Amino acid sequence: MRADVSLVDELVRTQFPHWRGLPITQLKHGGTDHAIFRLGDELAVRLPLIEWAKDQAERDFVTLPRLAAHLPVAVPEPLELGEPTENYPYRWSVVRWLSGSLAAVDEVDENTAIRLAEVIQALHEVDTAGEPWTTYCGRLDQSDSDGRVRSAIALLGGDPRLPALWQDVLAAPRWEGPGRWLHADLHQGNLLFTDGELTGVIDWGCAGVGDPAGDLMAAWMYLDERGRKAFKRELNFDDATWLRAQGWALELAVEELPHYREHNPFLARIADHTLAQLAQSFY
Repeated sequence: MRADVSLVDELVRTQFPHWRGLPITQLKHGGTDHAIFRLGDELAVRLPLIEWAKDQAERDFVTLPRLAAHLPVAVPEPLELGEPTENYPYRWSVVRWLSGSLAAVDEVDENTAIRLAEVIQALHEVDTAGEPWTTYCGRLDQSDSDGRVRSAIALLGGDPRLPALWQDVLAAPRWEGPGRWLHADLHQGNLLFTDGELTGVIDWGCAGVGDPAGDLMAAWMYLDERGRKAFKRELNFDDATWLRAQGWALELAVEELPHYREHNPFLARIADHTLAQLAQSFY
């Protein structure tokens, strides 16, 4: 699919002419679902690139305003919802630009784990108001991933204790509480920092209501051992929930790593970090 500056110029010029003439710059980023362009100094344009992300722009307009007022960090503010054209098949969005940068855990403030826990706690306090249960990370039955995860572990040829961890995850009691709001993709690629402080969370395409373990996986996907201890102290969940969180982290890492090693080094590093952090739980 063509997604370049000339396409964005055409879309903006024909659908939102009040922004025509603003400079457009394509951004390099680690994601795979969207092309992102900066529009002037204050705006960004997000274009879904694949079929499964085609509804995200519309969903963001419903979800993000509902969550933003409750969160201690900034999230993208949807401003306009663009329509498909002959040259571009999906709905797309213009959002307010969020300042900040991505950073590895060893580059950020020592209070990041606490700040991240505050974000999750705030999400859990938002009324779910009949929102359907997620079909992504945080869904009730993780056993439907069993075959894929075991095959991925075997393909990686990694730590032989990973299958045992996965078996423990599947044997863990399920979440019996009410569903909680989740971001469901909290890792380095979606956290924005300003001077080392967590100030923004982006890419809410996986957001939904489900088992809170779907966000607690950030303890392994982003944090290190010291941060993980602080994170756990801030969040009051039982051992089964933390075990399920390890399961979500394990599932994403082993399924994504073989593909991203060749196609997306940034996401491959996140998967490698996750497996290294999970390995620490074995000792």
